[in-house]
Amino acid sequence: MKIVLDTNVLVSGLLKSKGNPAQVLALALTGAVQVCHDGRILAEYAEVLARPRFRFDPRRVRDVLIKLQTDGVSFTPPYTPLDLPDPDDEPFLAVALAAPADYLVTGNTSDYPPGKRRTACV
Repeated sequence: MKIVLDTNVLVSGLLKSKGNPAQVLALALTGAVQVCHDGRILAEYAEVLARPRFRFDPRRVRDVLIKLQTDGVSFTPPYTPLDLPDPDDEPFLAVALAAPADYLVTGNTSDYPPGKRRTACV
């Protein structure tokens, strides 16, 4: 199964070891699901996970990012304006559509209006 993992799920999965985000992250890290990404998504992951307010262990962040990059699948979607409420979310939907991913996993479904997506956000 191919997924696109929104940054908010990645952060939540690292903050708390229990709950849906942690389970999704565990599936990604064990290879049970394949995370689709592009350079913009990987850059956002790195930038957000390095924020001091989260106090993540830099070694853990490095290990997670390496695992997601090497075990995941990189896509270069064609540039198509998606007109989302937050333009920073466009790479996630663009990769999900280009992959095609089975799911775009997010904790913020309002970031991806139903008329803009092919599959349901989880």
